[in-house]
Amino acid sequence: MVKIDPRAVVDGSARLAPGVEVGAYAIIGPDVEVGQGTRIGPHVVIRGPTRIGRDCRIFQFSSIGDDPQDKKYAGERTWLVIGDRNTIRECCTLNRGTVQDKGETRLGDDNWIMAYVHIAHDCVIGNQTVFANNASLAGHVEVGDYAVMGGFALVHQFCRIGAHSLLSFASGTSQDIPPFVIAQGHRATPHGINAEGLKRRGFSPEEIAGVRRAYKALYREDLKLQDAIQRIREQVRTVPRLAILADFLTVPGRGIIR
Repeated sequence: MVKIDPRAVVDGSARLAPGVEVGAYAIIGPDVEVGQGTRIGPHVVIRGPTRIGRDCRIFQFSSIGDDPQDKKYAGERTWLVIGDRNTIRECCTLNRGTVQDKGETRLGDDNWIMAYVHIAHDCVIGNQTVFANNASLAGHVEVGDYAVMGGFALVHQFCRIGAHSLLSFASGTSQDIPPFVIAQGHRATPHGINAEGLKRRGFSPEEIAGVRRAYKALYREDLKLQDAIQRIREQVRTVPRLAILADFLTVPGRGIIR
C-alpha cells in the first residue's frame, strides 16, 4: 500500500511501488518511478525522468531529478537513476544528465548523502560512499565505491575519485584522486592512505601494508608514473585488491594529484 499525505502533489503517471511513503507538500512529477519501501519526506521535489530504487530515504526540501545546470541543456530527455537503500538528507540537489555525456546521472546503492550535498549532471557514484554536509560535485565526476567526501569538499568537473579514497573537509581538487589515498588541502595533495577506512572494510594487515608500499611507489620513490604503475602491477600478484589502483592509473583523466 502506498501512503501519500493528502497535501502532497503526485502526478497520475508517476509509478510508486507498494510501501512508498510521500510526505506533506512533496511534489512528484510525471515519468518518476519510486521503488518499494522508499520514504519521501515533506517538501521534496522529484522531477522525471527519474528512477529511485528500494528502501531509500529522502529528507525534506531535497530537489531530485531537476534539469542539469548546464547552459547547453535544451530540454533533451535525460535521466537520474538512484539505486537501493540510499539516504539523502535535507536540502540535497541531484540533477539529471546531459546528451553531451551519458545522458544520465547515476547514484549506486547504500550511499549516505548528508545535508546540502550537490551532485551535478552526468556524475556516476558507486556504492557505500559517504558525502558529508555541503560536499559538491561538478558535472561529469566519477566516484568509486566506499569513497568519502568531507564536509564542504569540492570536486572539479570530469575528475575521478578512486574507491576507498578520502577527500578531507574543506578540500578541493581539480585532478583525479587515486584509490586508497587521503587528499587534503586546496588544492588537494596526497596525505597517505585511508588505513582506518580499509580496516573498517575488512582489509587484512598484509593488504594494508601492500597498499602502503604501492603509495610509496607512486608518491615517495621519485618514479615516473609508468614505472610506478609497473611496480604496483607486480604487487597485484600478492595483493589482488591493488588491481583497482593499477587500473585507475592507466585510464587517462585530468592527471592524478601530486
